[in-house]
Amino acid sequence: MGNFVAPPYRIKMVEPIKQTTRKEREKYLKEAYNNLFLIPSEAVYIDLLTDSGTGAMSHFQWAALMQGDEAYAGSRSFYRFEKTVKSITGYQYIIPTHQGRGAEQVVLPLLTPRSGMYFISNMHFDTTRAHVELAGARAIDCVIDACFDIDTYHPFKGNMDVEKCLAYIKKYKADNIAGIIMTLTNNSAGGEPVSMKNLRAVSALAKKYHIPLIMDGARFAENAFFIKQREAGYEQKSIREIAREMFDYTDIFLMSAKKDGLVNIGGLIAIKNDTAFFQTCQVRTVAYEGFPTYGGLAGRDLEAMAVGLKEGMNEHYLRHRLDQVRYLAEKLKHAGIPIQYPSGGHAVFVDCKRICPHIPFDRFPAQSVCNALYLEAGVRGVEIGSMLLGRDPETGQNIESPFEWMRLAIPRRTYTYAHLDIVAQAVISIYEKREKIKGLIFEYEPPVLRHFTARMKYE
Repeated sequence: MGNFVAPPYRIKMVEPIKQTTRKEREKYLKEAYNNLFLIPSEAVYIDLLTDSGTGAMSHFQWAALMQGDEAYAGSRSFYRFEKTVKSITGYQYIIPTHQGRGAEQVVLPLLTPRSGMYFISNMHFDTTRAHVELAGARAIDCVIDACFDIDTYHPFKGNMDVEKCLAYIKKYKADNIAGIIMTLTNNSAGGEPVSMKNLRAVSALAKKYHIPLIMDGARFAENAFFIKQREAGYEQKSIREIAREMFDYTDIFLMSAKKDGLVNIGGLIAIKNDTAFFQTCQVRTVAYEGFPTYGGLAGRDLEAMAVGLKEGMNEHYLRHRLDQVRYLAEKLKHAGIPIQYPSGGHAVFVDCKRICPHIPFDRFPAQSVCNALYLEAGVRGVEIGSMLLGRDPETGQNIESPFEWMRLAIPRRTYTYAHLDIVAQAVISIYEKREKIKGLIFEYEPPVLRHFTARMKYE
């Protein structure tokens, strides 16, 4: 086991969490139709469902809330937020949204003037894929092959396969490619980072074929820290300098600020210099999110975001953040649990296809393992696999994911190493009796983003 840094903060306020019995958890899971999204948070002991909006805000952020200007149009909170985002990205146009999917529902349909177009990504996450398909386009994932070899070290498993991307552009023609999306870090691949060299190469390809390059940058600061740690030539650069270079290579920045923005709600659209596209986005924002200077948020939320975006780039914070993830990952790997290696920036991804080879993909092995972990210790993870991918829009068949992950996403500035010890012990315990885990089928299957509200039962 390696060395892990202490938290660069001290605890000022605490929130009680409830421990439950196995019998109580069985009742909660049954009432939730075996879908962990439908379990009340009071029934969860350690909640690793997501790192989105679940972190702790600093006392600077709480103080900033009191400065919120709740004017409908042109609030000073917006201008403070806008100034912060411009200083980080160098982009000319900034629009706040209520969260990342708000940004996606504004931007992605505008890039898709006709049905039958394509978005290419290193890997689309769930809401991005959904908004691509709702816009009438198809989502193509193009991550490097090293991503699929979970046991072998590669510093940037989130990278785009540039040759494959080029082949898709030639196959479908550049005019039919609505955009190239770089997800930083690459969530569905295991929270794995993308190198600056790779981002630079994808940018050159997009420019050559006049295709918009979009950064899905909910975790841009974590990605920048990985570049500083692992990529030659960036060791002495600041996180802000590295992030600015990342933004230089893309045209549009979409962000759920509930991750590296360190807030409980909020997102944004940033556009480098395309005035006409910005104006079109403004119009759509009014219809879907609210007036462009509040974007579905209160002024106090904009204030908290302006502070959180800066705090999220603090190197001492990022070092501890990534160490917490690495700590849990090393505990599991040492016990023989198959995980994506090396660990990414926000979560540990456990390979449930290996844990439960007796459960076929369309019986959702990762969901079954997540449920087993909840029953074992009250720990809530989330399935990132075939259940999340949904069905092929043309054939109606379940799409088999290359991964069947149980994602254990660690909220920011929330849990201690001791909590992670409990999680590790619970995962090891269910691994030791993995042959008893059963697959799941649908009682109710929503047509879009089914994993959020589906009702399941055991075969």
